[in-house]
Amino acid sequence: MSNQTKITLGVIIGNRDFFPDVLISEGRAQLLRVLDELGIGYVVLSEQDTPFGAVETWQHAKRCAELFRQHSDRIDGILVSLPNFGDEKGVAEAIKLSGLRVPILVQAFPDDLDKFNLERRRDAFCGKISVCNNLYQYDYPFSVTTLHTVYPDTDSFKADLRKFAGVCRVVKGMRNARLGAVGARPNAFNTTRYSEKLLQAFGISVQTLDLSEVFGWAARLADDDPRVRQKLEQIAAYVPVGGVPPEAVVKQAKLGIVLDDWMAENDITATAIQCWSSLQRNYGVNVCTLMSMMSEHLLPSACEVDITGTLSMYALQLASGQPSALVDWNNNYGDDPDRCVLFHCGNWAKSFFGDVKMANAEILATTLGTENTYGTVAGRTPAGPFSYARITTEDKTGRIRAYVGDGEFVDDPLDTFGSRAVVRVPNLQGLLRYICKNGFEHHAAMNASHSADVLYEAFTTYFGWDTYHHLG
Repeated sequence: MSNQTKITLGVIIGNRDFFPDVLISEGRAQLLRVLDELGIGYVVLSEQDTPFGAVETWQHAKRCAELFRQHSDRIDGILVSLPNFGDEKGVAEAIKLSGLRVPILVQAFPDDLDKFNLERRRDAFCGKISVCNNLYQYDYPFSVTTLHTVYPDTDSFKADLRKFAGVCRVVKGMRNARLGAVGARPNAFNTTRYSEKLLQAFGISVQTLDLSEVFGWAARLADDDPRVRQKLEQIAAYVPVGGVPPEAVVKQAKLGIVLDDWMAENDITATAIQCWSSLQRNYGVNVCTLMSMMSEHLLPSACEVDITGTLSMYALQLASGQPSALVDWNNNYGDDPDRCVLFHCGNWAKSFFGDVKMANAEILATTLGTENTYGTVAGRTPAGPFSYARITTEDKTGRIRAYVGDGEFVDDPLDTFGSRAVVRVPNLQGLLRYICKNGFEHHAAMNASHSADVLYEAFTTYFGWDTYHHLG
């Protein structure tokens, strides 16, 4: 499943009037063609609003800012394009007057060696440095293209735009995230402690729900309630339930209705649920299948009330448009130092698997009973791209930290149960050493993509988080 939310950019075309006008007209047209090609929306001055639809003077900056304010509810980022040197103050003032605090990407056109005459000279190479200097002075965080100067219709710039779109999704989504903490943190898991106040400073709020309320609401639903029957159909359509006692599936259906209602009522973005042991002891099922269904439908759900774990899942989802999962860095893979086993009882979105079935949590069943642990989703992740991320809050220093990286899922043999995968990460031992020495949790979020670059840019440039990017 993939859901790449369409991004809309406010576009500023920079100009300096003693450079050739034709460069602005050509550059503007080329840039907008590329945005159309990539399906990226844009808000930009028309060629009737200002000369060539560009920004140079104070009056141009005011018109651009007014246009951006009119569309502020749908502008996710700002793209500054310099077909020539541009006017550094015009660009900076337009952004300031707009009132927008969104990601900014600065792109400049290159000069061609055979066109250094007065009719075609750009000097955008130099102008970009001046624009960036002004953005820095105005305290606006910004991103730059991989190449200092680049034509819009190149593969390099198109890759930059796709990455920037991901950054915009991450920044906007995280600043408005509403996370649901369902149940108390399991007493055995100090590793899932977190600071709501540090998260709130970045616009990330946490809503809480006690399991007693969940169990009470579920108990009031009759087995033949039409909504229960509908939820049973949804579960059966999502994962085969053969071999699972029907009463266990009914309990899951009721639980799913309660969670759906609470999430809709409170506009919950992602959840972290006390998956053991109160659910098994007091209600008699695992919640894994419901968590898997939520994650598959881009409402990430993590276990053990790991709020920063589900936030990590959400960040990867925003970057890639694909479901994420919460995993344990769980086992070595023989004596291969760059491979390991990722595992959880069974709450990964089913798009991580080839074949999938509902089962019981075999490890938990040893102490809680097989009859109380039905509801896991069991399967193996096939070979493909792999990204991982972990966000954590640190009360001692009052900061948020993270690590991100890319690797690959591999098809090496693995004979075990639950939700599982084998991954290869270059210099995995170095990553594990970093995780241990810096006090990170045993949980990480994973995604079937390569999204570490997007998260690193979003976390460091726009949130100011101390983020380690593992490059192997």
